[in-house]
Amino acid sequence: MAWLVTGAQGCIGSWVVRGLLQRGETVAVFDLDTQPRRLSQILSRDEIAKIQFLAGDIADAPAVRAALERAQARHIIHLAALQVPACQADPLKGARVNVLGTLNVFEAALALGLPRVVYASSCAIAGPAEDYAGERYDSGSHPNPRTHYGVYKLANEGNARVYAETRGLASIGLRPWAVYGIGRDFGLTSDPTKAIKAAVLGRKFEMQFSGQMDMQYVADVAEIFIRSAQINLPGAHVFNLRGEVLRAEEMIAVIERIVPEARGQLSFRGNPVPIVPHFDDAPLRRQIAGLPQTGFEQGVMETVRIFRRLLAENRLPVNELPPA
Repeated sequence: MAWLVTGAQGCIGSWVVRGLLQRGETVAVFDLDTQPRRLSQILSRDEIAKIQFLAGDIADAPAVRAALERAQARHIIHLAALQVPACQADPLKGARVNVLGTLNVFEAALALGLPRVVYASSCAIAGPAEDYAGERYDSGSHPNPRTHYGVYKLANEGNARVYAETRGLASIGLRPWAVYGIGRDFGLTSDPTKAIKAAVLGRKFEMQFSGQMDMQYVADVAEIFIRSAQINLPGAHVFNLRGEVLRAEEMIAVIERIVPEARGQLSFRGNPVPIVPHFDDAPLRRQIAGLPQTGFEQGVMETVRIFRRLLAENRLPVNELPPA
């Protein structure tokens, strides 16, 4: 059966497409951006040629439904969204894309008889560590988002529940934390990936946060989205994702071990990201056995390997880094 991936030109989306193609699936992508900039970093030209590209705005309801019809998709993974900085800069646009766009996906899926929607929520639905005993968010914790982005994601979780209760449309929302890896070049928690890239390039880089973040390798996150779309789970469910929780100085130490020539080039400053660092993913792992969980050191090694290959091929984008 065919798949439609919204926001597939983003970091997680490009890896979802990669995972689907590796399974031999038929894939269509729906995105405003028609240039496969991130996809081309992890896919060959022959692989990209297999993708059906459908350009459109996720906030345009007829366009979303038309894309789903053209793709003849029976699975949908919805990732299209504006990140934290864009939502803070323009809350109205953020709501149009992140909330209205998600409603458009649910409406299209319902109209065309899809069995379920899998969509990206976020750990940003939670507040900072001091809001939670033991700095841990689990099934008994209460959301307390501190950004427009987090509020929008929480609204999507509520709307998904209503669709299940009133219309019978099943869904799974997944809450990634700090996703890192090839293609992670924008957003509040993209600095660890930028630090890895700077290390490969021999540049100085200062991460703009302190404290702890849960580092989740993008290939793992993509696999979890695909596996979630393949299970038959009635109702509306939201699951936390978990990787490896590290402090900013620990991240730098790992990068320096893997790229020794970067010692003394990487630093950090600023406040902790205002999200509790520890999320319980046991409910997800009870539903889907054998999910991947790549350690940060292994994930950095793989990211460095791909960055070095792209650099050798003169295809490593550096626009998001400070000048050398």
